[in-house]
Amino acid sequence: MVLSVPLVFLLMLGRGEPQQLRVRFLRAVGYPVDLYYLMDLSYSMKDDLERVRQLGHALLVQLQEVTHSVRIGFGSFVDKTVLPFVSTVSSRLRHPCPSRLEPCQSPFSFHHVLSLTGDAQAFEREVGRQNVSGNLDSPEGGFDAILQAALCQEQIGWRNVSRLLVFTSDDTFHTAGDGKLGGIFMPSDGHCHLDSNGLYSRSSEFDYPSVGQIAQALSAANIQPIFAVTSATLPIYQELSQMIPKSAVGELSEDSSNVVQLIMDAYHVSFWVTLQATHCLPEPHLLRLRALGFSEELTVELHTLCDCNCSDTQLQAQHCSDGQGQLQCGICSCLPGRLGRLCECSEAELSSPDLESGCRAPNGTGPLCSGKGQCQCGRCSCSGQSSGRLCECDDASCERHEGILCGGFGRCQCGVCHCRANRTGRACECSGDVDNCASSEGGLCSGHGHCKCNRCQCLDGYYGALCDQCPGCKTPCEKHRDCAECGALGTGPLATNCSMACAHANVTLVLAPILDDGWCKEKTQDNQLFFFLVEDEAGGRVVLRVRPQEKRTDHTQAIVLGCVGGIVAVGLGLVLAYRLSVEIYDRREYHRFEKEQQQLKWKQDSNPLYKSAITTTINPHFQGAESPIS
Repeated sequence: MVLSVPLVFLLMLGRGEPQQLRVRFLRAVGYPVDLYYLMDLSYSMKDDLERVRQLGHALLVQLQEVTHSVRIGFGSFVDKTVLPFVSTVSSRLRHPCPSRLEPCQSPFSFHHVLSLTGDAQAFEREVGRQNVSGNLDSPEGGFDAILQAALCQEQIGWRNVSRLLVFTSDDTFHTAGDGKLGGIFMPSDGHCHLDSNGLYSRSSEFDYPSVGQIAQALSAANIQPIFAVTSATLPIYQELSQMIPKSAVGELSEDSSNVVQLIMDAYHVSFWVTLQATHCLPEPHLLRLRALGFSEELTVELHTLCDCNCSDTQLQAQHCSDGQGQLQCGICSCLPGRLGRLCECSEAELSSPDLESGCRAPNGTGPLCSGKGQCQCGRCSCSGQSSGRLCECDDASCERHEGILCGGFGRCQCGVCHCRANRTGRACECSGDVDNCASSEGGLCSGHGHCKCNRCQCLDGYYGALCDQCPGCKTPCEKHRDCAECGALGTGPLATNCSMACAHANVTLVLAPILDDGWCKEKTQDNQLFFFLVEDEAGGRVVLRVRPQEKRTDHTQAIVLGCVGGIVAVGLGLVLAYRLSVEIYDRREYHRFEKEQQQLKWKQDSNPLYKSAITTTINPHFQGAESPIS
């Protein structure tokens, strides 16, 4: 049964009789739509940002085919700016991207960039100003962004119309409790906290919201979320979608080129509803069905049929085991001596213990049907997720991968996962593909490992994604240098046999404005520098994107001579400075000495207080040496 327009629907149900309804909500032509695009701006989404910059016009054109009143807005998110989610080193906060040469903005939790508008050029202009950022761990802070986008209705500019929120990311999400890793213990308060710049200002104070908070906020705001995610995280978001009413999940291509189609697929809503009356209703009951994102609703007026008109009773009905009972109101009323739902058992042939023995284990012990079903005419009718002759199997006890039973790629039967084609493993977690194990030289895992779950498990002594690295082995740059040189420049040792020796490589010349750390830097035999990038392709092939550089002179000798000359010059300068300082000091001392010498030329005089120590006495009888002595 398909219902495609809002109406009141009358449904008569028999007791215990399930009835399925398929409800399809079709938006009226011209009905207004608000679409808010919420994007992960971590570094891994760099290529997707380039695509989204050109997305505004395509989105509006597609939506204008079904409505002339459509508005689009844009917001972005990364993660909480605390350890261990984001590096708090000042240089990394300013530029968290791996390469210093490319534009990169500081990390943030949630940034409301553009309020809902009908101007596609404004969307492209504002998105064009955005740059990627970076964080440390793989999960992103998308839950903070979703909650703020749902709560801050005035800032976003939501109208009371159909509301779509497109969430794009290539990784998983943080949820309630993860904030404790960063010392954040206060639960999310469920209020809007956007500042004047559109930034979530209290991200470092409140923990991530829970799934329940996200579901409640989206439902209260009547917003339909659309999760456009990559294939690696698709199963996780599919499980998340089961917890959020009327959410949709789609696989995002590597460059986000199919996001318009994902939105259009979610624009039309269709779902199944199963109604079953477990007891008789004393009066009609009204059920209101509404899809998230729609203001219209379907009202089901439910009546139960508890009194049947059984005037056309069929005696010895063929439906009741070829006449072993009469059919009254769709139920077999068995003849004496017959048992079972269809009167298929004979009471004379099998006693009650005999009937029960078929519902017990061979040793006759244990409950009937392992306690997981009912014994009907010697056979077990299992309930719930049980199966087997005695309901002994639990079809929900299989191993899980990433929290999903059998990884979402198989069927659980009696505790064992029966995987789909091209899936292996106890939880169907392994893909049978080997494209990620194919090396450029051919073979799997470069011949140094085994391909398991589409990933290489290397032998001892080897490492790398393709087991192509080892201590002493050539690096990928060294390995592909000769092919890059001969293919792009026509020189090198493989120049004469380049097409044969490098058949596995596709060499192209590019003029890349930015060279990050992933580029190889090598020299040719004639001392010419060139750069190339190695990209793996399916089937073991590689793409070598070469950027030739102009020939440069080797300045090593000049640098060495300059350094030596500089050292000698500095040494001589120090010696001369020392000798000059000594000369100046000596001259000053000499002048001081001469000045003291000049002071010694003053008139000499004796000290009046001085008394000589020499005394002279004259002998009066001394007549001289010539007087004769008588």
